[in-house]
Amino acid sequence: MSRARNGEPMDGPGSSERLLNRTLERYGVWLRSTVVALCSALGVVSADRADMPLATALLAPALLACGVRLYTLRRPLPSAALGMVSLLWLADGSVVVLTGLSQPVLGGDVAEMMVEAIIGICIITFQHEWATRPWAGAALGVLGAAACELGDILSGHSPDAMPLLRLAVLGALSRAAYLIVRARARAADRSAALSAAARREAEVAAARRAAEREYLATLHDTASATLLMVSQGDGRDWSWLPARARQDLEALSAVPAFGTGSVDLAALLACVPAGEGPARVRLTTTIDSPLVIPSGPALAIFNGVREAVSNVSRHAGVREAELRAWRADDDVVVELTDAGRGFDPESVPPRRRGIKGSIIGRMQAVGGSAAITSLPGNGTRVQWRWHAPAQQLPAGTLQPPRARARTALVQLIRKQLLHGAQLAALLISLFSQFTLSLHRLVSYQDVYRPAWAQTAAFGCLAAVAGIGAFYLLRGKQIPPPVRWCSLGAVLAVSVIGAFTLPPDRLAGAADWSFGLVGWYALFLLADLRLRWFAAFLGVHVGITVIVVLLAGAPTTAEAIGLGIRAISDCGFQLSVGFLLTRLLHGTAPAAGIAAEQEEELRTRERIQEDMQRDHKDRYRALTATTVPLLVGLGHGVLSPHDEEVRLRCGVEAARMRRLFAESDAVSDALLNEVRACIEVAEHQGVTVSLAVRGRPAEVPVSVRRELVDPVAVTLGRTRSTARVTVVWTPGAVRVSVVSEDGATRQTAEADKQATDVQVTVVRTTRGASVWVEASWRQPALARVA
Repeated sequence: MSRARNGEPMDGPGSSERLLNRTLERYGVWLRSTVVALCSALGVVSADRADMPLATALLAPALLACGVRLYTLRRPLPSAALGMVSLLWLADGSVVVLTGLSQPVLGGDVAEMMVEAIIGICIITFQHEWATRPWAGAALGVLGAAACELGDILSGHSPDAMPLLRLAVLGALSRAAYLIVRARARAADRSAALSAAARREAEVAAARRAAEREYLATLHDTASATLLMVSQGDGRDWSWLPARARQDLEALSAVPAFGTGSVDLAALLACVPAGEGPARVRLTTTIDSPLVIPSGPALAIFNGVREAVSNVSRHAGVREAELRAWRADDDVVVELTDAGRGFDPESVPPRRRGIKGSIIGRMQAVGGSAAITSLPGNGTRVQWRWHAPAQQLPAGTLQPPRARARTALVQLIRKQLLHGAQLAALLISLFSQFTLSLHRLVSYQDVYRPAWAQTAAFGCLAAVAGIGAFYLLRGKQIPPPVRWCSLGAVLAVSVIGAFTLPPDRLAGAADWSFGLVGWYALFLLADLRLRWFAAFLGVHVGITVIVVLLAGAPTTAEAIGLGIRAISDCGFQLSVGFLLTRLLHGTAPAAGIAAEQEEELRTRERIQEDMQRDHKDRYRALTATTVPLLVGLGHGVLSPHDEEVRLRCGVEAARMRRLFAESDAVSDALLNEVRACIEVAEHQGVTVSLAVRGRPAEVPVSVRRELVDPVAVTLGRTRSTARVTVVWTPGAVRVSVVSEDGATRQTAEADKQATDVQVTVVRTTRGASVWVEASWRQPALARVA
């Protein structure tokens, strides 16, 4: 059934069950209305001329009530209201009551057959029309049986329990068949829910990882770069800094969006910032407009171009660059070139984030690519390329994951509905055979010629049922050879039933097989197209008609009776075959699409919620240190000329570089993060030596943060020399740093203690030198493991 946000069951049916109920309701109303119209017409035609007006007066309101129900299918009424439900129930009840009262008016055996046919179909379809309100369907079934018995009594017949038993069996079988198919639909919904929950968690995790990568890239391009520049010293024009700090704050506080809309890339590229003051880059742009692409790739290209322009300003040694964008077939290509000093891309350390994360990583995350071409002294060219996915895949091409999931879901729903329909048809076949048909077979033994042939035919159908149950109850499809042999046996039963009965008894009370063989054919042919089942029914009815015609032309009453029996039995079975085709080829794909749309909505909601929560957590982590720095720099409260401000910026830059290093896939994550902090210190002109002893082991991320943070703080406040040591011992790790001048710049921030009680931080000062050691002892249980 349906699921809640985290995969748990929800109140209410799933998409398969909802569409099954809707399809069955439409089927029931249309079938009942069709049978009422056809049988009423035959009944009025067979009545005496004098009784036609009264019969028409009774049957016309019944047809009108059917018309009202057909109207509600096209324009649904507010059925949730109790008054409207009662009105529809009364309309359905009037059909069976008026039909039962028409029997004494029409008179004769034809009227009795007509009334039984109409009320029988009504009792069957009521269980489908009122599937979600079983008590209403059961009450209508009881009312129909009472109306049928009342018609018999008013016609002068003595009370007979057999018609009532037959109607009760029909209603019970109809409800049981619905419950079987509904159970399979629910099974399909549950399976689909489990699969969708797994896909949703995977998509949510992927979206969160993508958002984390984008966050790190944005942090690198904005706050990290700004604070690093401030920490590198005085003696420059800082007029651009307040505006840059405010822009960084806006970028960090912006809530990430998860959208699938399209934007004009040309308009975005026209807004690429080119820097401030003397660092401004003069861009020569040549852009083919418009370049409408999805918002994700467009923003990835825009942010990558912005970082590349910033790199030109900081590293190229020139102040001119050319930006071009054009469409090449299905590709969108953006290129930024400069004639600066150039560099060797292969020599860039892996921990440098400008190229790896801000340019290449962003494009890879949205399915595009970015390439950097550069040589020392020959300038640099950065090219972004995004390929629009094809709308139609060529034959033999693999479908995308979501399309494959939808196809698998439709196949699952179709398989479950088919299995349920086959089980329901088999149940109807067996129950009908060993109740009504067995009673007829025993009661009319003296009519059959010979009786042993009819008995053998009865046993043959029982054998076919046993074979079908053997496969279906094990959840398997009937093999084609077994299917066609069984179908041949069923057709043989039809022939035996027609040729071993007097022609005047065909399709009558003694013909136990006429209305039975169609159900056996249905569960054998359920997975094939409707034309196969229709052809079998045509052959079955044709055999009976041929036998009747060979015995002479039937009377009008006999012809009408045969027609009513064919409509009520074979016509009903054909309609069930049509319903099954509709379920397999209409309802199943629609249920798959509906489930996919619902799941996509849930996934988008989850992604939005989780991304906003992650963003709040990330921004909350910045509010203690980074945000106050940017606010102060943006509003002029803090001056980049102040040594203490530059030291604080250096500390935050080191912390951010350690954060960036968390995402690296390396064998020794702790050492990688320590080296990231050392690189920032070396940018400040600090001479740092690193010593590593022991064999590395796995350290949790939260512990690594507490171990490295004292190192980042100390190195960020050092301006001369420092020595970092990482020591591994069995079950423990120690990270220490010795700074020659860190103690003179010691502040409350430098005395920050670890928040994780598992990490112990010891600080010792001697004159201008400071020694800080953070240690962590692995839990005993983990060491044993």
